[in-house]
Amino acid sequence: MQNDQEAPLNSDDEEHEFERGGDREFDSEAYNIDDSDEEAELAAASAAMMEGRFRGYLPVIVDIETGGFNASTDAILEIGAVIPCFNAAGELETEQTFFQRIVPFEGANLEEAALKFTGIDPFHPLRIARPEKDVLGTLFTQIRQALKSNRCKRAILVGHNAHFDHGFINAATARHDLKRNPFHPFSSFDTASLSGLAFGQTVLARACESAGIDFDNSEAHSARYDAAKTAELFYTIVNKWQRLGGWPLKD
Repeated sequence: MQNDQEAPLNSDDEEHEFERGGDREFDSEAYNIDDSDEEAELAAASAAMMEGRFRGYLPVIVDIETGGFNASTDAILEIGAVIPCFNAAGELETEQTFFQRIVPFEGANLEEAALKFTGIDPFHPLRIARPEKDVLGTLFTQIRQALKSNRCKRAILVGHNAHFDHGFINAATARHDLKRNPFHPFSSFDTASLSGLAFGQTVLARACESAGIDFDNSEAHSARYDAAKTAELFYTIVNKWQRLGGWPLKD
């Protein structure tokens, strides 16, 4: 979640789960493989790079929109997530995306100021939403599958002001006694801190502008949109660091 600009109610009411994304272009000659084996070979190369890049952790970009700031008492209303991969150039890009509206859990607190800020109406008659437990169960399963395919041992949450999203994930996990939470229990990558270092900006919209990433304030505070933009920002920083010679580490 990033608290920059007010946004109107998102009226797109289609239900979304994981989708494949990130059109990748590969040089088959560079890999010296047949077209029939290209996808498998490149997936293996991507997994090897991912396994080695973040010490066996798979970064998963997450944005959560809520009915307040208290992770224990306030409702999760939307969640967006992005799973990255490495392309043939060795740079991060999107592999899968996830978005789902969530039914407030029984007894959840909904702050009027928070709803006004995000523009979300949890009780809109056309709003398609699923129970929190079901949504997180689906998300965790998909992330665990990505961990296996990328040969990673755990996911690490990437977020803009990541402690906020991480706190809500952990609180919901405990609330429903969910098993095998794929995220590291306390470590995370915070793009507010990273963009402060890279671009001198900590607000998501301003950091994106400084990074040359288009940002539409009218779309902000949708978990789907903010997760996508946070992912772009994270990729830009990581990829630029690599191009500047910061990775791999030199002896």
